[in-house]
Amino acid sequence: MASRIGLRLLAASALTGLGLTAGVHAQQAGMTFFVTSVGKGNGADLGGLDGADAHCAALAKAAGATSTNWRAYLSTTAPGGDAGVNARDRIGKGPWQNAKGVVVGTSVDDLHSASVNVNKQTALTEKGEVISGSGDPVNTHDILTGSDPQGMYSTAGGDTTCGNWTKSGEGSAIVGHHDRAGLKKETRHMKSWNSSHGSRGCSQDLLKASGGAGLIYCFVAN
Repeated sequence: MASRIGLRLLAASALTGLGLTAGVHAQQAGMTFFVTSVGKGNGADLGGLDGADAHCAALAKAAGATSTNWRAYLSTTAPGGDAGVNARDRIGKGPWQNAKGVVVGTSVDDLHSASVNVNKQTALTEKGEVISGSGDPVNTHDILTGSDPQGMYSTAGGDTTCGNWTKSGEGSAIVGHHDRAGLKKETRHMKSWNSSHGSRGCSQDLLKASGGAGLIYCFVAN
């Protein structure tokens, strides 16, 4: 009798575990936002926007996401003063949710407002994992964007996109802090998730030196 009870408890425990696993996979299947768990490995050279989009799509697919229209949250500039590409125009209308089903933004305007819900607890990887940030042994809170706080290409001058995401040497790119850690000296407000400062360079080593790893934000253009 004791052995039968033990087997029933073991079976019940296994079913419970399967249920939890199914629930996690269901959440990831509906994921429409994440921060890449890894960069492409060549600093800010992402292969341009197409390469960055493909990186988002490959990671999402490997994690079990069902959406396919993935876009990297990146802006680009154009030579000669021509208009560039705005990150905010690439990602659809929203809403967007992370791998655990938490909504980070209900619309493009909400995403670029004070009510945006992007922080260390919500800016998860495609695997649903927290990314290290300020105060952790290894800080990787710098996320490549090339954007101003409103998600538009920068008009500040100079290189703000590491050569439109094709450079892995000299240059610079605007980054945001996924954990919103740090204070802007001029306003004393928390650093922005999408536009905190410029990187020290475009190589993997220089991105690491300022608290990054070549990570990007990915959204489904719904």
